[in-house]
Amino acid sequence: MLDNRRGPAAKLGRWLGLVLLVVSSTLWAAAPINTLKRGFISDSDTGIAINGYDTVAYFTEHKPVKGDPSHSFTWMGAKWQFASQAHLDLFKATPEKYAPQYGGYCAYGVARGYLVTVEPEQFTVVDDKLYLNYDAAVQKKWKADPAGFNKTADAQFPLLLKK
Repeated sequence: MLDNRRGPAAKLGRWLGLVLLVVSSTLWAAAPINTLKRGFISDSDTGIAINGYDTVAYFTEHKPVKGDPSHSFTWMGAKWQFASQAHLDLFKATPEKYAPQYGGYCAYGVARGYLVTVEPEQFTVVDDKLYLNYDAAVQKKWKADPAGFNKTADAQFPLLLKK
């Protein structure tokens, strides 16, 4: 039987349904960040992201800088370390801005259809996004066409997470 009530309870029910839809859509849109496989976590024993390197330093110092365990924060199932409290605060405010693309996997590897770990020293910031690579040789290949590889990787990454 169809319920055509238009009272306050029906309005509240529709409003709550809309809120739940928006919240669940937002959470789904925030994916895919891979917390089930290694991804951000480069040391599976300790759960430390990017081998302990400060992800904010790639943007502010323009070089890899080791983080300090006394400045750490857990996000997306990984423990992130920072060189300073200021970097930790920046990350806490907007972690998506500073987190490496493709869940911390090698950008070139993702474009080629593989989830590959990285050397934190092999990085590039392009259009305010951090990309990591497997090693210097792979990074050289990736730098030949970052826009092209990223376009391919953007399409590949959600599929790779399902494997």
